[in-house]
This record gives sequence, structure tokens and C-alpha cells, in this order.
Amino acid sequence: MFHKVKNVSPLPDFRLSVQFSEGVTKLYDVKPLFEKLPVFTALKDDLALFGCVSVDVGGYGIIWGDELDLSCDELWEHGTAVATPFDGLLALSDATELWGLSESALRKAISYGKLVNGVDVCKFGKQWVVSIDAMNREYGNRVG
Repeated sequence: MFHKVKNVSPLPDFRLSVQFSEGVTKLYDVKPLFEKLPVFTALKDDLALFGCVSVDVGGYGIIWGDELDLSCDELWEHGTAVATPFDGLLALSDATELWGLSESALRKAISYGKLVNGVDVCKFGKQWVVSIDAMNREYGNRVG
């Protein structure tokens, strides 16, 4: 399975909080890379650079400028899952990709009551969020 990064935040002690499109958050410790891959010592020597981490285009990893990057697979495999209040929630756009559905199909499921507003889905501003449990119940195990 391919895991896409949705958001990354730097934390103290050279750790990262990485949120994945599957609704999972993991903590990733960068310190072991300082010895394995000397190019990463630039982060150790420059806290400002460490703080400039961002998600790479398409969510396929994270980057620090043009010189340093980590793949989403590395972050997923070596990160430690942590519980958050947002676990199990997906943006509708992520759910469509993971289950191979069109966004209009999910919007129709909401309007017809197949996905119940306030129970299975909720709208925050312009963004709909759906629970993984509801998607599994209505559409089976995800494809992605």
C-alpha cells in the first residue's frame, strides 16, 4: 500500500509529527539518520532548517529545500503511530482516492442518507470529512 503524507510538523528533539492521508499520525525520529546518512547532519547543525520541513508535491514524502528529503514509505515504516482525536477521519477527496470512487458518488451518498451527516460525515467550512469506519461499512475494504 502506498501512503501519502498530508501534513508534517517539526517537534523538539529532532522529531516530526507526520499525518498520512489514511487518517493516521506517526512520530518520526530524525536523529538516527545523523549517523546513517551524514547529509542529514545539516539539520542537526541548523535548527531553522529543521523547522522548514514541508510536504513534497503530491504527498510522496517530505522535504527540506531541494537538498534533503524522506519518502513516505520511510516515514510510515519507521514512524511510531500515535493516537490523536482525528484518527479515523479522512477528507472526502482522500476517501475517493483510497476507495476508487468519484467525489460525486460520495456526495450523493450523503444527500441520500447512506452516509449520515453528523454521524458518518461532517462538513468543516468547505471540506467534508468522512470516518474510515463508515467507508468500510458502506464500501468494503479500501483499494489504495
